Amino acid sequence: MAMQIGSPSASDDPELMMDINTTPLIDVMLVLLVMLIITIPIQLHAVSMDMPVGKPPVNQVKPEKIQIDIDAKGAVFWQGRPVSAAELEQDMVQLTQWPLQPEVHIRPNKNAQYAIFANVISTAKRKGLTKIAVIGSEQFVP
Repeated sequence: MAMQIGSPSASDDPELMMDINTTPLIDVMLVLLVMLIITIPIQLHAVSMDMPVGKPPVNQVKPEKIQIDIDAKGAVFWQGRPVSAAELEQDMVQLTQWPLQPEVHIRPNKNAQYAIFANVISTAKRKGLTKIAVIGSEQFVP
């Protein structure tokens, strides 16, 4: 026994489907996705640097080292002698006029105020000194 669903039609034509065929739509979307992946350039997380080739020349002249100390009370010492802020700026200006810029080593005390330390570093940078090092930072590690 067979059961017939729907009304009998006079012709043998199949009934029209009212659903959208999504297979071609999915195929087109996959092709577009593959094309997008292929055309996007690969992002590299590298920095290209031009490194010198060969052995570097030996520097015969070692730069002089200037020691600046900051004690716990906030006093600034230039090569062991106490200096004021104006004298510190004047000494730094003299350093910039040397033919070979010296290394400036700043050694703050652990209990020194940060504002004084920051003032010394900013003065050195403002006056054009580029070889600045902070010495004794291991005292700040707990």
